[in-house]
Amino acid sequence: MQTVCLIGKPNVGKSTIFNRLIKEKKAIIMDTPGITRDRIYGTVTYKDKAFRLIDTGGITLENGTFVKDILMQATLAIDEADIILFVTDGLRELDNEDKMIQSMLHKASKKVIVVVNKLDNDKRMENIYNFYELGFENVVALSAEHGLGVTKLLDMIYESLPLEEVTDDKSLKFCFLGRPNVGKSSLINAFLNEDRLIVSDVSGTTLDAIDTKFKYNGEEYTLIDTAGMRKKGRIYENVEKYSFLRSLKAIDRSDVCVLVVDAEEGIIEHDKHILSYALESGKAVVIAVNKWDTIANPNEAIKEWNIKMANNFQFARFAKVVYVSAKTHKRLKDLMDAIIKAYDNTIQMLPTSLLNDVVMEAVGVHMPPSYKGKRLKIYYVHQTGYMPPKITLEVNNKRLVHFSYERYLENEIRKSFDLEGTPIILQFKNKNDD
Repeated sequence: MQTVCLIGKPNVGKSTIFNRLIKEKKAIIMDTPGITRDRIYGTVTYKDKAFRLIDTGGITLENGTFVKDILMQATLAIDEADIILFVTDGLRELDNEDKMIQSMLHKASKKVIVVVNKLDNDKRMENIYNFYELGFENVVALSAEHGLGVTKLLDMIYESLPLEEVTDDKSLKFCFLGRPNVGKSSLINAFLNEDRLIVSDVSGTTLDAIDTKFKYNGEEYTLIDTAGMRKKGRIYENVEKYSFLRSLKAIDRSDVCVLVVDAEEGIIEHDKHILSYALESGKAVVIAVNKWDTIANPNEAIKEWNIKMANNFQFARFAKVVYVSAKTHKRLKDLMDAIIKAYDNTIQMLPTSLLNDVVMEAVGVHMPPSYKGKRLKIYYVHQTGYMPPKITLEVNNKRLVHFSYERYLENEIRKSFDLEGTPIILQFKNKNDD
């Protein structure tokens, strides 16, 4: 999936444009020290293409120089983006901040679309010509607040997006996700160097390589190494903690995502955020608690950790938790087996007859609540997709579905089928709809 990034100084309307394009509000709070504001990510689908949209913090000058943290975020965002939307204020003259951003973008040699915002009438529309002096070919007038020019902007983005590549690689692809220093790189190295577990058929990998193919029990797998996606230079060494953009790309390309949690540091809120990104993308998941060799009395500790995991990851209780050590290679085989099982479960097709039996029995045991004298009725259930499994329930009125009853049905389905490691989607459809 291509990445489109919104860049500009503060108060030019980037967030308003973001909300217009994704048609919803979606903020992700990152509690990593040094991040000056929330990073916002979303996915935009237009016609037959989709792209990831990122809203960044406003780039500003302080005492004539960039604020350090904003420079880091802007540098990374520009480097990772395929298309950059340079958002400007159409009611103001170009200033030094605009020109500093202009210089950064010209040096980046990326596709840039200048978005001149706040042009909501014919008289103001004439201001657009002032912004051609920035030296970019593509300039579009917009009023994000009133929705004017949004379709034209989407058309310009659409024309710049490449056609989706079709690949014949059918191997299971997985990645390790997690905060810095939780041991992702060590786990990857342990996987690829453990001869008894995995025999790599690749003689070596370069620093910039992101995919490593290997064989396990005679089958080929692909490990997507987000940790390997580093670049040399002071900016990139310092910006490592901001590099979740790269993990988002790895999530898109993976079939299974493994969240790595640090057994020494414990679980923090950001671990939950990271796992939620994978689940929102419909990916199968496994949780690996690394550095288990540092835990005293591990047999006792595992009981406490199981309770912690259940409480902190209530939204993903179906995820298998494996306690591993990259240092000692303990339980790496169990982790690989959990990854394979999560993948097998996310591609499985559930028998229609059994699915109907399970749901109808659940309804018989616990009837849906009534609303204004009306009660939900379920007529027919069948699976209509996979990766993850999508289950469609034909009902009398989908507006009568309460989220608590939907959760009840999901739990009953999970009790009857092995769906460890995979999210499932319940889709309610009115029986008379086409």
